[in-house]
Amino acid sequence: MAVAKLILEYDGTDYVGWQTQPNGPSVQDEVERALSALHKAPTKATAAGRTDAGVHALGQVVSVPVSRPLPLPAYVKGMNALLPPDVAVRKAEVLPDGFDARRDARGKRYRYRIQGIATRAPLSRRTTWQIFRPLDVDAMASAARPLVGRHDFAAFQASDCESRHAVRELRRLEVVVPAPGDIQVVAEATAFVKHMVRNIVGTLVEVGLGARDPSSMAALLEGRDRTRAGATAPPQGLCLEEVFYGP
Repeated sequence: MAVAKLILEYDGTDYVGWQTQPNGPSVQDEVERALSALHKAPTKATAAGRTDAGVHALGQVVSVPVSRPLPLPAYVKGMNALLPPDVAVRKAEVLPDGFDARRDARGKRYRYRIQGIATRAPLSRRTTWQIFRPLDVDAMASAARPLVGRHDFAAFQASDCESRHAVRELRRLEVVVPAPGDIQVVAEATAFVKHMVRNIVGTLVEVGLGARDPSSMAALLEGRDRTRAGATAPPQGLCLEEVFYGP
């Protein structure tokens, strides 16, 4: 037995998320359908993380246990010929038995994109949160700093999250502006609770709009009260950029 490791890129707009669900198409459905066609047998895939409905991925990692691995081009060119246009395998490798994309992950990096513009822009509506008021980026960056480190992130945890606790180590949280109007929040952690990045972004945007003081974040963390944090940012701005493995 060996394991095929696949790096996926996808536009999550038209999917209910990575995981198979009864209420609509999932990325997992498409990937397993293509894998089963290639292997000529039902084939299951495990992802590093369950991206939510409407969330995108540039570096989602999937592990596929296989008794007889196919040549690597089959997992890239072959699968891409079978997958829909909004899902693609970017890279593939075959690893020894035992690798598990979810269990062996040591961290993830997400990037959330905000577009600060005067009016709506149709071409970027599927990949950014478009905001039509000025944002104080310096205030957002100041508010982000106290969140870095090991904390209980219950204030930023979805109410239906199934995790046993919300203690996570946020290694990096930066607000960057690569170009005018392109505001990006980069979050890297050992793991995340459900909606953690989107809830943090929603709170930072309130700071940027002047509706929340940047100095309030430490108390917000300490209070562990989700109702005191900002609204959940919409999904289309979020992208799973990279999953980390190794020591």
